[in-house]
Amino acid sequence: MASKKYVAYVGIYTQKDPMGIHVYDLDPDRAVLVERSKVKADNVSDVRISMDGQYLYATVDQGLSAYHVDASGDLEFINTSWIGGMRGHSLCLSSRNRYAFVGGFHDGRVTMMHINDDGSVGDIADGIFHQHLGFSSVEKRENPHVTSVVLTPDEKYLCAVDKGIDQVKIYEIDYARGKLKLENIIRCPMNSAPRTMVFGINGKQAYVLTETTNTVMVLDYRADRGAQFDLVQELHLFTKAGNAASADIELSADGKYCYVSVDARNSVACNAIDDKGKLTWIFTTHISGDYPKGLALLPGDQDYVVLNHDSNEIRTFHLNHKGNYGLMENKPIEISTPNCILIHEIG
Repeated sequence: MASKKYVAYVGIYTQKDPMGIHVYDLDPDRAVLVERSKVKADNVSDVRISMDGQYLYATVDQGLSAYHVDASGDLEFINTSWIGGMRGHSLCLSSRNRYAFVGGFHDGRVTMMHINDDGSVGDIADGIFHQHLGFSSVEKRENPHVTSVVLTPDEKYLCAVDKGIDQVKIYEIDYARGKLKLENIIRCPMNSAPRTMVFGINGKQAYVLTETTNTVMVLDYRADRGAQFDLVQELHLFTKAGNAASADIELSADGKYCYVSVDARNSVACNAIDDKGKLTWIFTTHISGDYPKGLALLPGDQDYVVLNHDSNEIRTFHLNHKGNYGLMENKPIEISTPNCILIHEIG
């Protein structure tokens, strides 16, 4: 791995630091991040890079921003386009870099944006506002909050995770016309607050992480059945959740492990994935910080990075699967309210 070069892009809220994207040189063998440069951007919630590695996109206050990625991994601003609603929270890209999809936490909007041939963000192709469902409990009414958007592995559908209405809405994508059409809905338990969703490496399972019930829902997804998802397991990370709130989920590149960061408990849970995609809890590591909002495995799957949002730091941990523990390594890196991290191999 020493012959390969990596950078890490970290997006932050910018109340204290106007440079919304921090660029780090990454040595995955030593789990060391060294800051190289910063880019001015307002309140970055998510960043994604194009399949060819030439362009990086970020959700910002003004909409969706595009950056050119140079040969060293540094960023050069291209443009920003309005997304037709409030600041986006989550982001994903089609593999051909034709469209970007943005999920809005504050207004419950799902937006489909054109990407131009030069990598710049174009105009709005389509946009859909989720609607509230009335009273989800006797105490309060929950409004829509889209917390994650992710494409199915075949890219036929867009999955929009909405913690406010306890649903994952599945939209069929018309790439020729630039349109979204509701095809199906995954209904999660009431007040479970689904937060994010990932697909397994074989594309046959989807994992939905719920924030308030601290559960990973395992669903079978078969491309030949369209937008159908069948629940096969619910793994509860804590028997008594208390004030814990699951934040982020990551799968190892070899498909053997699933990691979940949990707020209030300030920990990362490691779970094994069997050959049918089901999960078994193995161990939990406390991360010595507050609100592990973001989580990323380093190349090689031997270490991971945690963004401790409320304690303003990045920490790294080494994984020991024989001993069933994670061990903190290196000094924490100070950074103001980190939100998201993306690791990119240069070249």
